[in-house]
Amino acid sequence: MSVAGFKKQFFKASQMMSEKVGGAEGTKLNEDFKELERKADVTSKAVVDVISKTSEYLQPNPASRAKLSMLNTVSKIRGQVNSPGYPQPEGLLGESMNKYGRDLGEDNNFGGALLDVGETMKRLAEVKDSLDIDVKQNFIDPLQAVAEKDIKDIQHHLKKLEGRRLDYDYKKKRQGKIPDEEIRQALEKFHESKELAESSMHNLLETDVEQVSQLSAFVESLLQYHRQASEILEEVTGRLRERVNEAQSRPKREFKPKPAQSFDYGDPEHSNGGYSPGSVSPPAYAPGEPCCKALYDFTPENEGELGFQEGETIMLVSRIDENWFEGRLGKKSGYFPTNYVEVIVPLPH
Repeated sequence: MSVAGFKKQFFKASQMMSEKVGGAEGTKLNEDFKELERKADVTSKAVVDVISKTSEYLQPNPASRAKLSMLNTVSKIRGQVNSPGYPQPEGLLGESMNKYGRDLGEDNNFGGALLDVGETMKRLAEVKDSLDIDVKQNFIDPLQAVAEKDIKDIQHHLKKLEGRRLDYDYKKKRQGKIPDEEIRQALEKFHESKELAESSMHNLLETDVEQVSQLSAFVESLLQYHRQASEILEEVTGRLRERVNEAQSRPKREFKPKPAQSFDYGDPEHSNGGYSPGSVSPPAYAPGEPCCKALYDFTPENEGELGFQEGETIMLVSRIDENWFEGRLGKKSGYFPTNYVEVIVPLPH
Protein backbone atom coordinates (compact mmCIF):
# COMPACT_ATOMS: atom_id res chain seq x y z
CA MET A 1 0.00 0.00 0.00
CA SER A 2 1.30 3.48 -0.89
CA VAL A 3 1.91 6.15 1.75
CA ALA A 4 -1.13 8.11 0.50
CA GLY A 5 -3.29 4.98 0.68
CA PHE A 6 -2.07 4.22 4.19
CA LYS A 7 -2.84 7.78 5.30
CA LYS A 8 -6.36 7.56 3.87
CA GLN A 9 -7.01 4.30 5.74
CA PHE A 10 -5.71 5.92 8.93
CA PHE A 11 -7.98 8.95 8.44
CA LYS A 12 -11.04 6.75 7.96
CA ALA A 13 -10.23 4.57 10.97
CA SER A 14 -9.67 7.64 13.16
CA GLN A 15 -12.96 9.21 12.09
CA MET A 16 -14.85 5.94 12.68
CA MET A 17 -13.44 5.69 16.21
CA SER A 18 -14.37 9.33 16.88
CA GLU A 19 -17.98 8.62 15.86
CA LYS A 20 -18.37 5.28 17.61
CA VAL A 21 -16.47 6.05 20.82
CA GLY A 22 -16.41 9.83 21.07
CA GLY A 23 -19.92 10.43 19.73
CA ALA A 24 -18.74 12.72 16.93
CA GLU A 25 -21.29 13.39 14.21
CA GLY A 26 -20.46 12.79 10.57
CA THR A 27 -21.95 14.21 7.40
CA LYS A 28 -25.62 13.26 7.21
CA LEU A 29 -27.21 11.94 4.04
CA ASN A 30 -30.55 13.50 3.12
CA GLU A 31 -33.90 11.77 3.71
CA ASP A 32 -34.43 11.06 0.01
CA PHE A 33 -31.18 9.11 -0.08
CA LYS A 34 -32.10 7.18 3.08
CA GLU A 35 -35.51 6.25 1.66
CA LEU A 36 -33.92 5.15 -1.62
CA GLU A 37 -31.41 3.07 0.34
CA ARG A 38 -34.20 1.48 2.42
CA LYS A 39 -36.22 0.48 -0.66
CA ALA A 40 -33.14 -0.89 -2.42
CA ASP A 41 -32.20 -2.87 0.70
CA VAL A 42 -35.67 -4.45 0.98
CA THR A 43 -35.66 -5.27 -2.75
CA SER A 44 -32.20 -6.85 -2.50
CA LYS A 45 -33.22 -9.01 0.47
CA ALA A 46 -36.43 -10.02 -1.31
CA VAL A 47 -34.54 -11.14 -4.44
CA VAL A 48 -32.00 -13.22 -2.50
CA ASP A 49 -34.58 -14.85 -0.20
CA VAL A 50 -37.07 -15.58 -2.99
CA ILE A 51 -34.35 -17.33 -5.02
CA SER A 52 -33.55 -19.57 -2.04
CA LYS A 53 -37.16 -20.32 -1.14
CA THR A 54 -38.17 -21.01 -4.76
CA SER A 55 -35.40 -23.61 -5.07
CA GLU A 56 -36.59 -25.22 -1.82
CA TYR A 57 -40.19 -25.18 -3.09
CA LEU A 58 -39.23 -26.95 -6.31
CA GLN A 59 -36.90 -29.44 -4.61
CA PRO A 60 -37.07 -29.91 -0.81
CA ASN A 61 -34.43 -32.64 -1.21
CA PRO A 62 -31.04 -30.87 -0.83
CA ALA A 63 -29.32 -33.35 -3.17
CA SER A 64 -31.73 -32.54 -5.99
CA ARG A 65 -31.66 -28.84 -5.09
CA ALA A 66 -27.89 -28.79 -5.56
CA LYS A 67 -28.29 -30.31 -9.04
CA LEU A 68 -31.07 -27.83 -9.85
CA SER A 69 -28.73 -24.93 -9.04
CA MET A 70 -26.12 -26.36 -11.45
CA LEU A 71 -28.62 -26.90 -14.28
CA ASN A 72 -27.43 -25.18 -17.45
CA THR A 73 -30.57 -23.56 -18.82
CA VAL A 74 -28.74 -22.41 -21.95
CA SER A 75 -28.68 -26.03 -23.03
CA LYS A 76 -32.42 -26.24 -22.37
CA ILE A 77 -33.06 -23.22 -24.59
CA ARG A 78 -31.14 -24.97 -27.36
CA GLY A 79 -33.23 -28.10 -26.86
CA GLN A 80 -30.37 -30.16 -25.42
CA VAL A 81 -31.91 -30.82 -22.00
CA ASN A 82 -35.09 -32.85 -21.44
CA SER A 83 -34.53 -33.58 -17.76
CA PRO A 84 -32.99 -31.58 -14.88
CA GLY A 85 -30.75 -34.56 -14.08
CA TYR A 86 -32.35 -35.86 -10.89
CA PRO A 87 -35.28 -38.18 -10.18
CA GLN A 88 -38.61 -36.69 -9.19
CA PRO A 89 -40.45 -38.29 -6.21
CA GLU A 90 -43.41 -38.90 -8.52
CA GLY A 91 -41.18 -40.92 -10.85
CA LEU A 92 -39.71 -43.01 -8.02
CA LEU A 93 -43.22 -43.78 -6.74
CA GLY A 94 -44.34 -44.67 -10.27
CA GLU A 95 -41.44 -47.10 -10.73
CA SER A 96 -42.29 -48.81 -7.44
CA MET A 97 -45.96 -49.18 -8.41
CA ASN A 98 -45.06 -50.52 -11.85
CA LYS A 99 -42.67 -53.08 -10.39
CA TYR A 100 -45.23 -54.58 -8.01
CA GLY A 101 -48.02 -54.19 -10.55
CA ARG A 102 -46.04 -56.38 -12.98
CA ASP A 103 -45.29 -58.87 -10.19
CA LEU A 104 -49.00 -59.19 -9.39
CA GLY A 105 -49.98 -59.29 -13.07
CA GLU A 106 -52.41 -57.24 -15.13
CA ASP A 107 -55.13 -59.84 -14.63
CA ASN A 108 -55.04 -59.03 -10.91
CA ASN A 109 -57.29 -56.04 -10.21
CA PHE A 110 -54.89 -54.46 -7.71
CA GLY A 111 -51.92 -55.20 -9.94
CA GLY A 112 -53.61 -53.58 -12.92
CA ALA A 113 -54.54 -50.55 -10.81
CA LEU A 114 -50.92 -50.22 -9.64
CA LEU A 115 -49.78 -50.22 -13.26
CA ASP A 116 -52.36 -47.56 -14.17
CA VAL A 117 -51.32 -45.26 -11.33
CA GLY A 118 -47.62 -46.06 -11.79
CA GLU A 119 -47.68 -44.86 -15.41
CA THR A 120 -49.62 -41.79 -14.29
CA MET A 121 -46.98 -40.94 -11.68
CA LYS A 122 -44.23 -41.26 -14.29
CA ARG A 123 -46.12 -38.84 -16.55
CA LEU A 124 -46.45 -36.45 -13.60
CA ALA A 125 -42.69 -36.70 -13.08
CA GLU A 126 -42.12 -35.59 -16.68
CA VAL A 127 -44.45 -32.63 -16.16
CA LYS A 128 -42.58 -31.76 -12.94
CA ASP A 129 -39.27 -31.90 -14.86
CA SER A 130 -40.65 -29.29 -17.26
CA LEU A 131 -41.82 -27.11 -14.36
CA ASP A 132 -38.40 -27.18 -12.68
CA ILE A 133 -36.58 -26.29 -15.90
CA ASP A 134 -39.06 -23.54 -16.88
CA VAL A 135 -38.96 -21.89 -13.44
CA LYS A 136 -35.15 -22.10 -13.34
CA GLN A 137 -34.89 -20.55 -16.80
CA ASN A 138 -37.60 -17.87 -16.60
CA PHE A 139 -37.60 -16.93 -12.90
CA ILE A 140 -34.62 -18.08 -10.82
CA ASP A 141 -31.88 -17.30 -13.36
CA PRO A 142 -33.07 -13.73 -14.12
CA LEU A 143 -33.31 -12.98 -10.38
CA GLN A 144 -29.88 -14.54 -9.88
CA ALA A 145 -28.49 -12.17 -12.50
CA VAL A 146 -29.90 -9.23 -10.52
CA ALA A 147 -28.31 -10.57 -7.32
CA GLU A 148 -24.93 -11.11 -8.96
CA LYS A 149 -24.72 -7.75 -10.76
CA ASP A 150 -27.11 -5.02 -9.65
CA ILE A 151 -27.12 -5.84 -5.95
CA LYS A 152 -23.36 -6.32 -5.82
CA ASP A 153 -22.90 -2.97 -7.59
CA ILE A 154 -25.05 -1.26 -4.95
CA GLN A 155 -23.09 -2.88 -2.11
CA HIS A 156 -19.80 -1.78 -3.72
CA HIS A 157 -20.90 1.84 -4.18
CA LEU A 158 -22.37 2.12 -0.66
CA LYS A 159 -19.19 0.74 0.87
CA LYS A 160 -17.08 3.19 -1.13
CA LEU A 161 -19.44 6.05 -0.21
CA GLU A 162 -19.03 5.31 3.51
CA GLY A 163 -15.24 5.24 3.17
CA ARG A 164 -15.15 8.56 1.33
CA ARG A 165 -17.53 10.12 3.86
CA LEU A 166 -15.22 9.15 6.71
CA ASP A 167 -12.23 10.53 4.81
CA TYR A 168 -14.01 13.83 4.10
CA ASP A 169 -15.27 14.27 7.68
CA TYR A 170 -11.81 13.61 9.11
CA LYS A 171 -10.22 16.25 6.86
CA LYS A 172 -13.06 18.76 7.33
CA LYS A 173 -12.66 18.69 11.13
CA ARG A 174 -8.95 19.41 10.71
CA GLN A 175 -9.38 22.37 8.42
CA GLY A 176 -6.32 24.57 8.74
CA LYS A 177 -4.03 21.63 9.37
CA ILE A 178 -5.02 19.99 6.09
CA PRO A 179 -4.86 22.01 2.85
CA ASP A 180 -8.21 23.32 1.57
CA GLU A 181 -7.56 21.76 -1.84
CA GLU A 182 -7.28 18.33 -0.27
CA ILE A 183 -10.56 18.87 1.62
CA ARG A 184 -12.24 20.05 -1.60
CA GLN A 185 -11.07 16.93 -3.45
CA ALA A 186 -12.35 14.71 -0.62
CA LEU A 187 -15.78 16.41 -0.85
CA GLU A 188 -15.90 15.96 -4.62
CA LYS A 189 -15.12 12.25 -4.27
CA PHE A 190 -17.81 11.94 -1.59
CA HIS A 191 -20.42 13.52 -3.89
CA GLU A 192 -19.23 11.34 -6.78
CA SER A 193 -19.72 8.15 -4.75
CA LYS A 194 -23.10 9.40 -3.50
CA GLU A 195 -24.30 9.92 -7.09
CA LEU A 196 -23.04 6.49 -8.16
CA ALA A 197 -24.77 4.83 -5.19
CA GLU A 198 -28.02 6.69 -5.91
CA SER A 199 -27.84 5.77 -9.59
CA SER A 200 -27.26 2.06 -8.88
CA MET A 201 -30.15 1.91 -6.36
CA HIS A 202 -32.44 3.82 -8.73
CA ASN A 203 -31.61 1.40 -11.56
CA LEU A 204 -32.49 -1.58 -9.34
CA LEU A 205 -35.84 -0.10 -8.36
CA GLU A 206 -36.61 0.79 -11.98
CA THR A 207 -36.38 -2.91 -12.96
CA ASP A 208 -39.75 -3.57 -11.31
CA VAL A 209 -41.29 -4.23 -14.74
CA GLU A 210 -38.82 -7.06 -15.35
CA GLN A 211 -39.31 -8.41 -11.83
CA VAL A 212 -43.11 -8.46 -12.16
CA SER A 213 -42.77 -10.09 -15.60
CA GLN A 214 -40.57 -12.79 -14.07
CA LEU A 215 -43.14 -13.38 -11.31
CA SER A 216 -45.82 -13.63 -13.98
CA ALA A 217 -43.74 -16.23 -15.85
CA PHE A 218 -43.34 -18.18 -12.59
CA VAL A 219 -47.10 -18.24 -11.98
CA GLU A 220 -47.79 -19.20 -15.61
CA SER A 221 -45.38 -22.15 -15.28
CA LEU A 222 -47.21 -23.25 -12.13
CA LEU A 223 -50.59 -22.89 -13.84
CA GLN A 224 -49.42 -24.93 -16.82
CA TYR A 225 -48.02 -27.61 -14.51
CA HIS A 226 -51.25 -27.90 -12.49
CA ARG A 227 -53.39 -27.97 -15.65
CA GLN A 228 -51.35 -30.81 -17.14
CA ALA A 229 -51.27 -32.65 -13.82
CA SER A 230 -55.03 -32.26 -13.46
CA GLU A 231 -55.66 -33.69 -16.95
CA ILE A 232 -53.39 -36.67 -16.26
CA LEU A 233 -55.07 -37.38 -12.91
CA GLU A 234 -58.55 -37.06 -14.42
CA GLU A 235 -57.67 -39.79 -16.93
CA VAL A 236 -56.51 -42.29 -14.32
CA THR A 237 -59.42 -41.45 -12.00
CA GLY A 238 -61.87 -42.67 -14.64
CA ARG A 239 -60.00 -45.96 -15.11
CA LEU A 240 -59.79 -46.56 -11.36
CA ARG A 241 -63.50 -45.86 -10.97
CA GLU A 242 -64.23 -48.55 -13.59
CA ARG A 243 -62.02 -51.01 -11.69
CA VAL A 244 -63.84 -50.27 -8.44
CA ASN A 245 -67.25 -50.80 -10.06
CA GLU A 246 -66.05 -54.02 -11.68
CA ALA A 247 -64.70 -55.35 -8.37
CA GLN A 248 -67.91 -54.47 -6.52
CA SER A 249 -70.13 -56.20 -9.11
CA ARG A 250 -68.04 -59.37 -9.12
CA PRO A 251 -69.40 -62.15 -6.83
CA LYS A 252 -67.12 -62.92 -3.90
CA ARG A 253 -65.32 -66.25 -4.00
CA GLU A 254 -65.51 -68.43 -0.94
CA PHE A 255 -62.22 -69.54 0.54
CA LYS A 256 -61.96 -73.30 1.07
CA PRO A 257 -58.77 -74.39 2.84
CA LYS A 258 -57.07 -77.58 1.66
CA PRO A 259 -56.70 -80.50 4.10
CA ALA A 260 -53.60 -80.11 6.22
CA GLN A 261 -50.82 -82.67 5.79
CA SER A 262 -49.42 -84.54 8.78
CA PHE A 263 -45.96 -83.49 9.90
CA ASP A 264 -43.17 -86.03 9.78
CA TYR A 265 -40.84 -85.44 12.73
CA GLY A 266 -37.25 -86.05 11.75
CA ASP A 267 -33.93 -85.39 13.41
CA PRO A 268 -33.53 -81.65 13.87
CA GLU A 269 -30.50 -80.06 12.35
CA HIS A 270 -28.44 -78.04 14.75
CA SER A 271 -26.62 -74.85 14.01
CA ASN A 272 -24.77 -72.75 16.51
CA GLY A 273 -25.78 -69.60 14.62
CA GLY A 274 -22.34 -68.20 15.35
CA TYR A 275 -21.36 -64.79 14.13
CA SER A 276 -17.85 -63.65 13.43
CA PRO A 277 -17.54 -59.92 13.19
CA GLY A 278 -15.49 -58.68 10.28
CA SER A 279 -12.41 -56.59 10.72
CA VAL A 280 -13.05 -52.89 11.28
CA SER A 281 -11.62 -50.67 8.58
CA PRO A 282 -9.54 -47.70 9.69
CA PRO A 283 -11.16 -44.28 9.21
CA ALA A 284 -10.88 -43.08 5.59
CA TYR A 285 -9.66 -39.57 6.37
CA ALA A 286 -6.44 -37.73 7.05
CA PRO A 287 -5.72 -35.42 10.03
CA GLY A 288 -6.51 -31.81 9.15
CA GLU A 289 -9.10 -32.75 6.52
CA PRO A 290 -12.43 -30.86 7.00
CA CYS A 291 -14.65 -33.10 9.12
CA CYS A 292 -17.35 -33.18 11.77
CA LYS A 293 -18.59 -35.50 14.51
CA ALA A 294 -22.15 -36.87 14.63
CA LEU A 295 -24.06 -35.68 17.70
CA TYR A 296 -27.10 -37.88 16.97
CA ASP A 297 -28.16 -40.75 14.72
CA PHE A 298 -29.41 -39.52 11.32
CA THR A 299 -31.62 -41.75 9.18
CA PRO A 300 -31.96 -40.66 5.51
CA GLU A 301 -35.50 -39.92 4.36
CA ASN A 302 -34.74 -38.79 0.79
CA GLU A 303 -32.49 -39.95 -2.00
CA GLY A 304 -29.04 -38.39 -1.79
CA GLU A 305 -28.99 -38.00 2.00
CA LEU A 306 -26.15 -39.53 4.05
CA GLY A 307 -27.04 -41.55 7.15
CA PHE A 308 -24.76 -42.00 10.17
CA GLN A 309 -24.62 -43.04 13.81
CA GLU A 310 -23.85 -40.91 16.85
CA GLY A 311 -20.12 -40.52 17.38
CA GLU A 312 -19.08 -41.24 13.78
CA THR A 313 -16.71 -38.85 12.00
CA ILE A 314 -17.92 -37.53 8.63
CA MET A 315 -15.67 -35.85 6.06
CA LEU A 316 -16.99 -32.46 4.93
CA VAL A 317 -17.13 -31.88 1.15
CA SER A 318 -19.11 -28.62 0.90
CA ARG A 319 -21.83 -26.54 2.54
CA ILE A 320 -25.09 -26.46 0.54
CA ASP A 321 -26.76 -23.75 2.64
CA GLU A 322 -27.16 -22.77 6.30
CA ASN A 323 -29.05 -26.00 7.06
CA TRP A 324 -27.24 -28.70 5.04
CA PHE A 325 -23.71 -30.08 4.57
CA GLU A 326 -22.46 -32.42 1.84
CA GLY A 327 -20.14 -35.07 3.28
CA ARG A 328 -18.54 -38.48 2.93
CA LEU A 329 -18.55 -41.46 5.30
CA GLY A 330 -16.48 -44.40 4.13
CA LYS A 331 -17.47 -45.12 0.53
CA LYS A 332 -20.82 -43.33 0.85
CA SER A 333 -21.49 -39.64 0.27
CA GLY A 334 -24.54 -37.42 0.50
CA TYR A 335 -26.26 -34.56 2.32
CA PHE A 336 -27.10 -34.19 6.01
CA PRO A 337 -28.40 -31.46 8.37
CA THR A 338 -25.85 -29.18 10.03
CA ASN A 339 -27.55 -29.34 13.43
CA TYR A 340 -26.88 -33.09 13.71
CA VAL A 341 -23.11 -32.65 13.82
CA GLU A 342 -20.31 -30.73 15.51
CA VAL A 343 -17.66 -29.37 13.16
CA ILE A 344 -14.15 -30.48 14.17
CA VAL A 345 -12.12 -29.15 11.22
CA PRO A 346 -14.08 -26.47 9.29
CA LEU A 347 -14.29 -26.17 5.52
CA PRO A 348 -11.92 -23.59 4.01
CA HIS A 349 -13.60 -20.27 3.16
